[in-house]
Amino acid sequence: MRPIDIRKYKQELRLRCRATREGMDKEQKAVLDSAVAENVRRLKEYRPAKTILIYVSTPIEVDTKRIIENAWADGKRVAVPRCIPDSRDMEFHYIDSFDCLSPGTFSVPEPPADSPIVTDFSGCLMIVPGMQFDMNGYRIGYGKGYYDRYMVRFTGRAAGICYSAELKPFMYHGRYDRPVDIVVTDKKIKTCRA
Repeated sequence: MRPIDIRKYKQELRLRCRATREGMDKEQKAVLDSAVAENVRRLKEYRPAKTILIYVSTPIEVDTKRIIENAWADGKRVAVPRCIPDSRDMEFHYIDSFDCLSPGTFSVPEPPADSPIVTDFSGCLMIVPGMQFDMNGYRIGYGKGYYDRYMVRFTGRAAGICYSAELKPFMYHGRYDRPVDIVVTDKKIKTCRA
């Protein structure tokens, strides 16, 4: 068997998934987003979590606004990522409103640099974006490696979110790729590793 070119493999999956997401009916996407948000709220790891680390979604991603609003309603703290300039690293900053966010790296909404940073991961649940996930928790991200680098030092539980059609039995992954513990879709919750 010939070795696989992992970069080419991932790029082809990214392009296919992006095209599918861009072609989604807006009303159907809203229904699926709502179902993902409810399944996140049902996670046994969600209930005791004091802090939810979560990205602020762009139009082609699973919408995280409802998940964030649910977390606030449930008395949890919310932290969102801010990319560190001139690096491929990020930090999670606490927010208590969407109003403080402004376009940052890649035009993604980010918190201000002077907002408090999460340094204690006890009681944290991280919600991880991805174009696709597999049953082992590996994902096709956006190709920059921010989450894989962050997850090396993150000691809490990590849940990936995607649509059910994007949960695959198996995907090839690179040696630096970090799997999530759980994948949440509009139809199911899949525990990936102990």
